[in-house]
Amino acid sequence: MCRTTISFPPYAYVPGHNARHPEGWFDRVKASVSSDVALSELDRTQAWQAGLAYFDAGYFWECHEVVEAVWLRTPEGTAEREMALALIQLANARLKLRMQKPRAAARLCDMVEQHLNNCPNDQPVLGLTVGDMRARVLVTRDSRT
Repeated sequence: MCRTTISFPPYAYVPGHNARHPEGWFDRVKASVSSDVALSELDRTQAWQAGLAYFDAGYFWECHEVVEAVWLRTPEGTAEREMALALIQLANARLKLRMQKPRAAARLCDMVEQHLNNCPNDQPVLGLTVGDMRARVLVTRDSRT
């Protein structure tokens, strides 16, 4: 579970623009999603919490990197899997904007919307509501860089 402070890398990685983080930099964070973590507790893992913090701070590649560990622990067909995929793809969309690829970002936003359509509108999934995520999609679609 998330009991430690979230560490940020020294910079946000952008493929083709700067160096990738050292191998293993995120291993400790990803390891918080162990096989004994219940589905209902995934939003309390350091990986999920770090992913959200990274996203909000503009560390989009890093968000994808750590949230993928959560996604891998979710069963097929669950709202948790759909929400994890939505956050991963939204981080990818923001990264594509930073890389000056707005059409790719728009396609990814469409994918996010599809994932959100598979989540309940009336209750949080992994601590996020569909409405909150749709608002993030709208901000992404309206962004120019």
